[in-house]
Amino acid sequence: MIEAVLFDFGGVFTGSPFHAVRSSGQLGGHDPELVIEVVFGPYDRDTDHPWHRLERGELSFGDAHELLLELARERGMEFDPFDALKGMSTDGSGGTEELVERTRKLRADGYRTALVTNNIREFNDGWRKLIPVDELFDVVVDSSMIGMRKPDPRVFQHALAALGGIEPDHTVFLDDFQGNIDAAEALGMHGILVGVDRLAAIKELDALLASHTAA
Repeated sequence: MIEAVLFDFGGVFTGSPFHAVRSSGQLGGHDPELVIEVVFGPYDRDTDHPWHRLERGELSFGDAHELLLELARERGMEFDPFDALKGMSTDGSGGTEELVERTRKLRADGYRTALVTNNIREFNDGWRKLIPVDELFDVVVDSSMIGMRKPDPRVFQHALAALGGIEPDHTVFLDDFQGNIDAAEALGMHGILVGVDRLAAIKELDALLASHTAA
């Protein structure tokens, strides 16, 4: 049976940071895929790219910001990634309220819940105001606080230990980035990729939970 459901934050409960940066870059006349490469680096790996170091809490926001602006200039772009990210919480894709309510019901129904997010230390107070974090999750794993970031498998192992040592195959993980889903599934977790239609992700989650309850 499924005992716990784990969620990413950005791109799941908010708009996607990848979509926000890609769209902003395109509006600025830049190659959107080049913008993604410059801002986020090889996101399906854990490297010393400034964004990765920022998410691990190794760089301050200010230092990372300067390094990212420099990387953009080296590629011939005047582009500020943090301006692009401002629209994440109001991207208009919908489904956030429904996902919040579904998460609240999961916890009420006895499932353990966790938030497993790659985040930025200086943004901690801001993102927590967007959803009722303490009502929804038993455990919060923030990359900038633990010094590790997805897709490092240790992040998921940390989360499972914090949930009381639940086995990976008794859990579901929802994320908007395929590389993070792949890393979770490699440990034995069930993965659900969240796209623009969050309601579709909720339906997929419900179907998975129902099938495992029936089993």
